[in-house]
Amino acid sequence: MSAPHGGYYLPDPSHWPILGSIGLFSIFLGSATWLNGASAGGLIIGFGIAVFLFMLFGWFGTVIRESVTGTYNHQVDVSFRWGMFWFIVSEVMFFGGFFGALFYSRILSVQWLGGAGDGFATHQFLWPDFVPDWPMTVMPDPSKWTVYREVIPAIGVPLLNTIILVSSSFTVTFGHWALKKGNRRAQSWWLFVTLALGFTFVGIQATEYVHAYHELGLTLHSGIYGTTFFMLTGFHGLHVTIGATMLTVIWLRSLSGHFTPENHFGFEAVAWYWHFVDVVWLFLFTFVYWL
Repeated sequence: MSAPHGGYYLPDPSHWPILGSIGLFSIFLGSATWLNGASAGGLIIGFGIAVFLFMLFGWFGTVIRESVTGTYNHQVDVSFRWGMFWFIVSEVMFFGGFFGALFYSRILSVQWLGGAGDGFATHQFLWPDFVPDWPMTVMPDPSKWTVYREVIPAIGVPLLNTIILVSSSFTVTFGHWALKKGNRRAQSWWLFVTLALGFTFVGIQATEYVHAYHELGLTLHSGIYGTTFFMLTGFHGLHVTIGATMLTVIWLRSLSGHFTPENHFGFEAVAWYWHFVDVVWLFLFTFVYWL
């Protein structure tokens, strides 16, 4: 292994990449098998998920041990920072595609179905009863879609979740400031508050989903509004769950004294990710619930 303070760092040979590949391939193979009606598909998917989770625990554990023992040098720190930066950029592109689908559906395709622009013939001869409003209350083909009774208003649960998530962005920043000042007690406390707010957000959103499905009739079969609503909020909820899990790991590491004011990129990386999911939610609240 390379010296910890100079030269280009070369890690020891590791079995974790090939193990992760086996897990991902098993998930892919099991999904394909399951979609084609084979009973073994579920078992293969379960095996793949188990292998992949084992790889995550093992590989991240290895990285944590190497960082705690001072194995890494400045070059590794810079590589980690660039890696996290480009990962967040890829996440921006991920959500950008979904927001693009929302804007295209809402601003262009719905209006075309209602006769705007070149869609006059489509509206006149195919769906003359269609009303181009948003959220859609009239479906182009009612036989294939269910109409929801009402949508979730912005002033209510979404606003409460917005306050919770924005507050968590402040608390993780307070924890970072405490870490840089060497105040471990305050650092751990603010981290715990942050992850508690994150899991509270996820719990409230799950309750909102149950209410939407069973009481409002808003489902994935509720036309383009229902699909874009659950696609955007669902993927964001998944990211919040992942972020809260990452915060839990960082909190446990903080309790173990892993971070110092000079060496704490693991903390910073999770904080970057958490600020990112907060910003995405502000866009969601504005364009999905409010406007």
